[in-house]
Amino acid sequence: MREFVFALEYEPGHNGVADTLADHPDARIRSLSLHATDERLWRVDHATGTRTALADIEAAFRDSDYYADCLATEDCGATQTTQVLDRTDDTLVLYSDWERTPTCASVPHIARDHLGEGILFETRHEGRHYTWRIVHSGEGDVAAFFDALEAAVGDCARMEMLRAATAETDAPTGDANGGASDLAPEQEAALRAAVEHGYYESPREVDAGELADHLEVPRSTLTYRLRRAEERLAKGYVAGERPVDGPAASL
Repeated sequence: MREFVFALEYEPGHNGVADTLADHPDARIRSLSLHATDERLWRVDHATGTRTALADIEAAFRDSDYYADCLATEDCGATQTTQVLDRTDDTLVLYSDWERTPTCASVPHIARDHLGEGILFETRHEGRHYTWRIVHSGEGDVAAFFDALEAAVGDCARMEMLRAATAETDAPTGDANGGASDLAPEQEAALRAAVEHGYYESPREVDAGELADHLEVPRSTLTYRLRRAEERLAKGYVAGERPVDGPAASL
């Protein structure tokens, strides 16, 4: 089995859910289940946030201009049904069913085209960053998948590769407690710059905006990379093993 993890960073106005999450920085969405056939896509998502954030997330999912994971740049004419499966003050579970049209494209459908069937998908949505973890048989053409995905995404989002590995048999590398060598290159660069410029000093010698300017990346991109790096290192330290071995750690 092979796996890879990548993130799409959406530009404003191109993904209703990304725009909503950008307005609610503390809200998160993760997939509980995601399946696709040639004609359909259906998924269950777990969202957390304030009551206002969850109401806005639900509205974004129900918006007629948004179809779960569709990459079409214009109205593709798809039919989507969204239902609330569970709701509390700070959580929301949504079921979405999407019937594809000839003009639709999505990450799962492009993956099926180039990697075959029997693919597993996990997603996490934070702000404008939409992170995908894909586990597949190892057959197919991964390079063709990314070429097709890049063409479908166009100018709507920037793609960032975070990890590519053998899902079950990769030997640990670096520090067994989750050293910096286990991080994606962009995450490691952000973490090293943060340490070197005093971001983790108390009081801080540089804020996130200044550090982002130094690295020439948007502030949201910097904070996203630092959160992912901190998560991997913290989980690795507590578990005493490489954090990427568990499925949740890959995102």
